[in-house]
Amino acid sequence: MEDVSCKRFRTSETEPFSTQYVTLNLFQGPCRDTLPAMPIEREPCVYILASQPRGTLYIGVTSNLIQRLYQHRQDITVGFTSRYGVHRLVRLEMFGDMEAAILREKQLKRWHRQWKINLVERDNPHWVDFAIDLGFDPLASSWAKDGSRNEFRMTGA
Repeated sequence: MEDVSCKRFRTSETEPFSTQYVTLNLFQGPCRDTLPAMPIEREPCVYILASQPRGTLYIGVTSNLIQRLYQHRQDITVGFTSRYGVHRLVRLEMFGDMEAAILREKQLKRWHRQWKINLVERDNPHWVDFAIDLGFDPLASSWAKDGSRNEFRMTGA
């Protein structure tokens, strides 16, 4: 049975199909069977997104943080984060396996709101958007008027 990642192709209209194969990998692009396809590295984590300091919070779990943040920030999936503008990564916890990450996510979701705020402020007192450190562009309101880097402006505090 032929591997679905390898397809035969014609080198020209007059020649029959070539015996060369092209491996298609979404992360590497096409390559001629000289390189093995790279495995997708899974890094289970629990993350907390916020709309603003002490604003609406969202707790999620994923094995591909970059992809998941992109989905949230681009509002690709219609749901809670797109509805309430919850796009700023304010806390991240890495795990060795997905089972432990899921247990932690469930634990945090059962917590009182103030406990979640305290958890964020313990390590991120200025509610800095950590997604910028991962290569994402700053969100429009994540730049302070004085030009300081990606801190939220707290008013009336």
